[in-house]
Amino acid sequence: MSQLELDDLYDLSTPQQVAVSPDGTRVAFLTQEFDPEEDERRTSLFVAPADGSRDPHRLTRASDAGAPAWSPDGRYLGFIAARDPDIERRVGRDEDDEGGDTDEEDDAEEPTGTDDGPKPQVWAFDMELGGDAVQLTDREEGVREFDWGPEGDRLVVSARDPTEDQQEYLDQRRDDGPIEIERLQHKADGQGWLDDVTSYLFVVDIESGDETRLDDAFGQGAREPLFGLQPAWGPSGRIAFASNRTETPDDSGVMDLYTIAPDGSDLRKLTDSTRRSSAYEWSPDGERLAFVSGDPENWYEPSEIWVTEPDGTDDPPMRSVTASLDRTVAMVATPSWLDDDTLVTAVGDEGHTRLVRAHADEDDPERTFPALTRDRSLGFAAGAGGTVAAVVSDPQEGSDVFALDATDLDDEAPESLTRLSDLNADLLDGAAMPDCRRVTAENGDGVDIEAIAYLPPDFDPEEDEPRPVIASIHGGPMSYDAPVFRFGFAYWASQGYVVYRPNYRGSTSYGQEFAESLMGTRGDLETDDVLSVLEELTERGWVDDERSLVTGFSYGGITTANVVTRSDRFAAGAAEHGVYDFRSTFGTDDNHLWHEWEFGLPWEEPELYEDISSITDVDQIETPLLVSAGENDWRCPPTQAEQLYVSVRKQDVPAKLVIYPDEHHNISTPDRAIHRLESLTEWFREHDPGHETDDER
Repeated sequence: MSQLELDDLYDLSTPQQVAVSPDGTRVAFLTQEFDPEEDERRTSLFVAPADGSRDPHRLTRASDAGAPAWSPDGRYLGFIAARDPDIERRVGRDEDDEGGDTDEEDDAEEPTGTDDGPKPQVWAFDMELGGDAVQLTDREEGVREFDWGPEGDRLVVSARDPTEDQQEYLDQRRDDGPIEIERLQHKADGQGWLDDVTSYLFVVDIESGDETRLDDAFGQGAREPLFGLQPAWGPSGRIAFASNRTETPDDSGVMDLYTIAPDGSDLRKLTDSTRRSSAYEWSPDGERLAFVSGDPENWYEPSEIWVTEPDGTDDPPMRSVTASLDRTVAMVATPSWLDDDTLVTAVGDEGHTRLVRAHADEDDPERTFPALTRDRSLGFAAGAGGTVAAVVSDPQEGSDVFALDATDLDDEAPESLTRLSDLNADLLDGAAMPDCRRVTAENGDGVDIEAIAYLPPDFDPEEDEPRPVIASIHGGPMSYDAPVFRFGFAYWASQGYVVYRPNYRGSTSYGQEFAESLMGTRGDLETDDVLSVLEELTERGWVDDERSLVTGFSYGGITTANVVTRSDRFAAGAAEHGVYDFRSTFGTDDNHLWHEWEFGLPWEEPELYEDISSITDVDQIETPLLVSAGENDWRCPPTQAEQLYVSVRKQDVPAKLVIYPDEHHNISTPDRAIHRLESLTEWFREHDPGHETDDER
């Protein structure tokens, strides 16, 4: 058996999203791949028969693709991509052109206000005739989202539509002019500095290209830059979308559900500005609308699937159909209708993402798809035409796309369950992969904490000597760890480390009470939970706690800093892309609303802000600490990393600062992803007291 090497990351393919054709016979999916020569991530579009009768067929090669969606008749597969313009739009003469001699060099002009490179537009493959994709939209500012009309002859798209004055400002900004902002939500991670340009819905005729702006269908609010308008065009003809029309939309996390007629008339507001709604899906008959609903200010509360009947009134009845589960809808999940009365969706359920089936008229959801088991977990899932497709992630086998008949969902060994892809066969076949176990530890308050542990391939926990251990702490905190394949964990396990991922208090998937126990506080509970799992693993004889290491990204970085201020149990730590001084980050990140909702305003609650900040207790840190950040991270600004780094170095504690230029709250390129793992591994080896002994062996 071979070991994974860092350069193997270049060969990794990860399925990202699935879309089932209306008749249930085909599954389209996106796959993230790496281009080592260009040092870029690529997102490619594939399609496969749902019965697995042939291998997936690659549809895109030269450009990224996103948001795949089938036309209602299943003939076309639409997607969003920033490609060179369709050749049909660039050749020949316009029928309205009177002709005559022209000097192309003198008369040709660049489109006003465009950046270098093409803008995202809607494209579609004709799945019957074949050939390259056809460009369906041509908006100067690009297209962000789209959905098909019920007849397949029109699209609804969301797109920015600047006024003349706004266009002048955008042109100035693109020439490195000054940034001028008057709105409260002035930035968003990955989106940049915000402006006042409004996004509207447009209805586009596919044949002619003519478009109609729906003036009353516009986006607004603090969350719109990240989540969009989310248009969904139902069989009844109405279009659902999200917007915030409260008095102070930039000071609110509300996302209300609206519907509108495709000619722009008859706008109806269906929700009451007390919830955060998203992911709209119409029932096949167009009589019902399902969506995800959550508390706009309490993100610890489980999000639920709600159903409403938009019957022509502004106040239609609506109900939660999953509230009794006390489990949150999974972060990437949307509801899918199996028929006019039945839905499926993915939920977080005790450190596991699984499918549940819900019924539109009552709150009696059923856990289903037992064939998944608790040893692996779901990613994206979708259903249509009697077929359910999902990304299934297995710690040893990687992530791939599967499909099965909806009628077989309750079977423990369904005959129709078919693996549609084998994306990483060349990478993982013959590679030594970790053994993944669930571990439960009792914390200091008598609460059971579950963790997912990855064991080295050559490690026998009953016979072998204890191994060095890495605690890898998830972000959020409103998130959870499940048994999935991650390259970094598999790599560390192949290097001889036990890796454990604790679902500390504040994690979702264990119910509202467990998640809300963290609300309004930081540091103590998570530290107790991380250390309690370490103690359990030590008592089992799996790990050598003298060789324990800790890391985490985003909220995991926050927790790592809190852990090392409260304990010297770890030989080294690595706090990645975190916040360490909540007072100074207020207003410099894009999360000021969350901090206000949970902690109040810093000038009104100065003692609380001091208490929740690890920088307050930085003089307690004795643990060698690697600190990293993205230069343009506006979720957890790099100044936070600088504060922590300088404060640790001032005390002569070994420390290292890593900043990734031009990066947001992520690591985008494969070279940097490899550098990140390499830097973490080298830091851990440098400060692992037993590493030299390992080398001698």
